[in-house]
Amino acid sequence: MAKADTRSDFLTTAAARGFVHQCTDLKALDTLLHAKAPVTGYIGFDCTADSLHVGSLVPIMLLRWFQKTGHKPVVLLGGGTSKVGDPSGKDESRQLLSEAKIAHNREGIRKVFEKFLTFGDGPTDAIFLDNAEWLDGLSYIAFLRDYGSHFSVNRMLSFDSVKLRLEREHPLSFLEFNYMILQAYDFLELRRRHDCRLQMGGSDQWGNIINGVELGRRVDGDELFGLTSPLITTSAGTKMGKTAKGSVWLDDDKLSPYDYWQFWRNTEDADVGTFLGLFTELPMAEIDRLKKLQGSELNDAKKILADAATTLCHGKEAADAAAETARQTFAGQTAAGLPTLAVPRAELEAGIPAFELFQRSGLAASNAEARRLIRGGGARINDEAPAEETTPIGVNDLDADGVIKLSAGKKRHALVRVS
Repeated sequence: MAKADTRSDFLTTAAARGFVHQCTDLKALDTLLHAKAPVTGYIGFDCTADSLHVGSLVPIMLLRWFQKTGHKPVVLLGGGTSKVGDPSGKDESRQLLSEAKIAHNREGIRKVFEKFLTFGDGPTDAIFLDNAEWLDGLSYIAFLRDYGSHFSVNRMLSFDSVKLRLEREHPLSFLEFNYMILQAYDFLELRRRHDCRLQMGGSDQWGNIINGVELGRRVDGDELFGLTSPLITTSAGTKMGKTAKGSVWLDDDKLSPYDYWQFWRNTEDADVGTFLGLFTELPMAEIDRLKKLQGSELNDAKKILADAATTLCHGKEAADAAAETARQTFAGQTAAGLPTLAVPRAELEAGIPAFELFQRSGLAASNAEARRLIRGGGARINDEAPAEETTPIGVNDLDADGVIKLSAGKKRHALVRVS
């Protein structure tokens, strides 16, 4: 989106940092946000997992900036819509979850948001809501009668979330087709219950958001607004938040702060500037300076990105510890903060093939990948290349600290200890 001539702190900040893609009425929304009273805005998160990963960081950071610029964020947890499943961006139906699983996931997601937002009863304090509160009690016939006439099936079929699925000839259930109606109804309820005027989300949610804006206008005569952010992929074309080892979780029980720090440190050169704007709170003047760095100096920008992003998610102490672990490791020392694989002594006494150890440590996704890594010369054991992919690794390889250091390339490391 072209740089907007905005007056409100939120839109000016969001646009400068790369968060703004589309808006239903940018000028009117800017006027509303520029007024003195805080505006309430929301983003919905379905409870499909018990945590969130880096792929959800754009909306999380958008809510954080919304609060920091004087407004009230609502985190809408989809206890109701998770029973249906959002078809956006999917070629297959989402797995239907039990109510117990949804409740478990909901609590895990809550913990993530408490890292990034301030919750409470104040005018700009964030609040958690669950759309099961109003969706679970709907009467089907009454709901159809009151709201069904406001949705055009012709138009619903034109939205990307539906159209792309049908063009690929992948089935779309009637259950999923109802999702956009329920999301639109969420906006109506949030306006009635909490005076919520703004819905935000990724660009894949544009059609769903438009439905909510129009439903509020048709049913209650309200002026509501929608704002989307671009969907972020890396310069290599991969989906944000995914690596060869799996999802980059925001919960330190699922991914260590060290691995989180390393994810950002390993950012592709072309993505550093974009990620600094979206995933840190560094001043834009400093980001502009860092974006100009070239060659080896760009590594300094990557370390700053890793430090800032890890501090936001895990705290400064964890970020400093991760950076120090990386420094020691790259300096050739054994660092205690590295991911560690515990192996029974009996296995090490018998010897474990090198490729198997790399797979079990997580440095390779499969035995085949581990074999390729060793054959290609990218594997190191205690900083030495193994002679062969089947070379047995055992107790004689333990160093003075009682560990075996595994390395995949120059940036990924793990330790093996005796359990």
